[in-house]
Amino acid sequence: MMWHSGKMLWISTNFCCFLLFMFITTASSLYFHIGETEKKCFIEEIPDDTMVVGVYKVEMQDPQTRQFVHTGPELGMFVTVNDPESKNILARTYAAEGRFTFTSHTAGEHSICLHSNSTAWFGGGQLRVHLDIQVGEHANDYQQIATKDKLTELQLRVRQLLDQVDQIQKEQNYQRTREERFRQTSESTNQRVLWWSLVQTLVLVVTGFWQMRHLKSFFEAKKLV
Repeated sequence: MMWHSGKMLWISTNFCCFLLFMFITTASSLYFHIGETEKKCFIEEIPDDTMVVGVYKVEMQDPQTRQFVHTGPELGMFVTVNDPESKNILARTYAAEGRFTFTSHTAGEHSICLHSNSTAWFGGGQLRVHLDIQVGEHANDYQQIATKDKLTELQLRVRQLLDQVDQIQKEQNYQRTREERFRQTSESTNQRVLWWSLVQTLVLVVTGFWQMRHLKSFFEAKKLV
C-alpha cells in the first residue's frame, strides 16, 4: 500500500511538471539603458514559421530630476530584424511606445536591434527601454481571437492547447536541426583531425627515412661503415 501511494505521488508530480512545462510563457521581459544615439541588439533563437511580437516603451531621463519620464512624440524607435542568413526581414521606425511583429522564415538565431531616431550630437540624453519579446503562441491575442471567431471558453482553451502543441513541435524540429548541424560539425572536425594525424605521421616517417639515408651517406663518405 505504501509502495502504491508512493508510485501515485511520483506520477502526480511528473504530471504536474509536464503541465508546468506546457504552460510556461515563452517570453523575455526586461529593460535596459542606452544613450540617445546608441544601438542595442539582442539574439533570439526562433524556430521557423513562428510569429514574434515585441512590446516596448521608451522613457527619457530628465536632466534636472534624474528621473525617467515619458518622451515626446518627436522621439521614435527604429527596429531592425535580421534572420540567421543576415537577411533583413524588418526595418521600420515606430513611435516611442508600441509593438512590432514579424514571422520567422528560417530557424536559428535572429538579431533584433533597436535605436532611437534622435539626431542629437555627442550622445544626447539617457534612455530607458522596456522590452517584452513574446514568441510563438504566446504572441497571439486570444481574447481578440475569441471575440472574432465567437469561441466559447472551452473552444478557446482547446485552441490554445493546439497552438502550444504546434509550437512544441516546431521547437523539437529546431532542436533536431541543431543536433544534426552539431553532429556534422563534430564529424567534420574528427575527420580533419584524423587526416592531420596521418599527415604528421607521414612527415615523421619521411623525415626519419631521409635522416637515415643522410647519416648512412655521411658514414660512408667518412669510411666509417
